[in-house]
Amino acid sequence: MPSGAINSSMPAKAVMPMLNGRPDYALADALKKVSPHAQMKAKASAQDFESVFLNSMFSQMTSGIKGEGPFGDTPGTGVWRSMLTEEYSKSFAKAGGVGISNDVYRTLIMQQAGRAG
Repeated sequence: MPSGAINSSMPAKAVMPMLNGRPDYALADALKKVSPHAQMKAKASAQDFESVFLNSMFSQMTSGIKGEGPFGDTPGTGVWRSMLTEEYSKSFAKAGGVGISNDVYRTLIMQQAGRAG
């Protein structure tokens, strides 16, 4: 096998989760107790939560804008603005957001692991 090639039959090395720049052993232990399907579901729920928060924040940021243009105060811009802020919030959350989803995900996993025993 050429140097630098990856052997696909070998399992990938598990990545240690980090919390504030340090290894998060509690989360690593909890992830062992929670199924991969439940982990994916928790990740999606955490990302959706952050998206809702960001949508609320972006809506407040643009609510007082007056004048012309896409964020102006014309009759059609209210609906357009709400759709735009919703898409912005989804995009921000998917790209990593402001970090809320990481904390929500950790909390969900820790709770599920606690229930699992």
